[in-house]
Amino acid sequence: MAAAVGEEGVSLNHISRESSDIRRLANFYKEIFGFEEIESPNLEFKVIWLKGPGAFAFHLIERNPDYNLPEGPWSATSPVADPSHLPRGHHVCFSVSNFHSFVQTLKDKGIQTFEKCLPDGKVKQVFFFDPDGNGLEVAGQ
Repeated sequence: MAAAVGEEGVSLNHISRESSDIRRLANFYKEIFGFEEIESPNLEFKVIWLKGPGAFAFHLIERNPDYNLPEGPWSATSPVADPSHLPRGHHVCFSVSNFHSFVQTLKDKGIQTFEKCLPDGKVKQVFFFDPDGNGLEVAGQ
């Protein structure tokens, strides 16, 4: 079956995360990844837009408690805060060129991590959570 859009016609535009504390989440992504806060639209709810690596954006959206959507993994009935479960769980992955110093920064900030390598040993991976419990991976050489 042929794809509806050619390979070169698709690119990541943005990732969004809903949170009851978008300022806390924005500060985390700015501090850990160096994301930059950019102009965001004036909507009927609060949003903070961040510019991520490359051309994609990260949209943080004020949670609407009336929707009854789970806020994130930390709001699950029995959340598991073990980053070693993330390789088989929902996560977003970023790449960094300075893998070892990035991992050291996480450890210096007291962020619990799980490290592993792909089977060929060429790609190193570190898994951890953001303040709302969303899974993150960072890959590097």
